[in-house]
Amino acid sequence: MENAELHALAAKLEVLLRQHEQLKAHNRQLRASEKAWREERAQLVEKNEMARVKVEAMISRLKALEQDS
Repeated sequence: MENAELHALAAKLEVLLRQHEQLKAHNRQLRASEKAWREERAQLVEKNEMARVKVEAMISRLKALEQDS
């Protein structure tokens, strides 16, 4: 292999290594973002369940009041 070919190959390798590092960093950011929205979703599901339980309890109390009338 000629010296020029080696330099060209080395330059391409450097580009690939930089792209690899950029992709790794982007992947880390995406994983962190995914973790954050999964945690947020879990909190929202929990709040939704608590609200559902409260509404069902209110409906039960209203039905009980209706029957007492």
